[in-house]
Amino acid sequence: MDISKWDKNFQTGIQLPGDVTFYDCRQRPFTGYGLYDFRGGGPFRRMPQEAADAVSPGVAELCRHTAGGRVRFQTDSQYLVLRALLADSAWMGHMAFLGSCGFAVYVEQNGVQTFYRSFIPAAIAGPGCRDRLEGMIQFPDRHLRDVTVYFPLYSGVEDMRLGLQAGSVLREGRRYRYETPVLYYGSSITQGGCASRPGNSYEGFISRRLDCDYVNLGFSGNGKGETAMAEYLAGLNASVFVMDYDHNAPDAAWLEQTHQRLYRIYRAKNPAVPIIMVSKPDFMSDPAGAARREVIRRTYAAARAQGDQNVYFLDGETLFQRGDITAADCTVDGSHPNDLGFFRMAELIGAAVRRCLEGTEGSI
Repeated sequence: MDISKWDKNFQTGIQLPGDVTFYDCRQRPFTGYGLYDFRGGGPFRRMPQEAADAVSPGVAELCRHTAGGRVRFQTDSQYLVLRALLADSAWMGHMAFLGSCGFAVYVEQNGVQTFYRSFIPAAIAGPGCRDRLEGMIQFPDRHLRDVTVYFPLYSGVEDMRLGLQAGSVLREGRRYRYETPVLYYGSSITQGGCASRPGNSYEGFISRRLDCDYVNLGFSGNGKGETAMAEYLAGLNASVFVMDYDHNAPDAAWLEQTHQRLYRIYRAKNPAVPIIMVSKPDFMSDPAGAARREVIRRTYAAARAQGDQNVYFLDGETLFQRGDITAADCTVDGSHPNDLGFFRMAELIGAAVRRCLEGTEGSI
């Protein structure tokens, strides 16, 4: 059934206004965040293709998914039109197309980035397809706004244009309070599966709450702590490093072989960056969850014993279940978080990130 036949609120087609002017979002004054070589050509990527190729075939493909990508600008246009060419969109029954393949618009209100509207993709034909997305949102009046557009979590974006009212102001958007990005490395959960819309990954919640930039290097099924990945991570400029790849290590033995090694490689090049080590949040669904958690705890304990006072451990078992909300309420499938799950993760991981950014003394 085509539900848009009966409910116009589900229609995705648009009638373009006659005074629209399109801009390439790679060009100034637009500012990109969370994407490698934002002003370069070709598909958007989260890391250099050659570096991704050196890690694994999965990372080589998934680095073209734009999880964590954002563009910011300031305008007084009374509408915003988006035209994008998507590629290699993920086909998943347990994640909304809006989260995997759509774009989300946030507008600053009283110093806080607040969700406004989404650019919703049409039903996608299947895995590996290329699809054009075109949408428009209206603002209630015409005044200067700081706008942030979040890119898809599980889709590649080959091209993106933004349309504004002819003659409207277009300026560089406000910078983040913390401009040096928080760096996240991990699994499908880190990438954003299964948030209902871009911006609802736990990193997105944290970014808006703390007004900090971030880089999302979550790779669905492929966050395995390889040496090549560790060396790439160690070469990035970051304010805080969140190690969140427990979920993708095939077993506790693999985690044992890679976790402390990744920490050592990263710490050797970044002696002053705070490191937050997180164990998997779907602890209840894995019989080996306790053994895996102990591997991460041992890496943390060894680092502290060697005098590293800037490393922290977060027990994944605590990320979902607090108060009268159970862990089962926080996932779509017993593993991947829903929006409530990501919000819960953001509360605890965000508190740790805040303490690191502010340099607050004490344990996390």
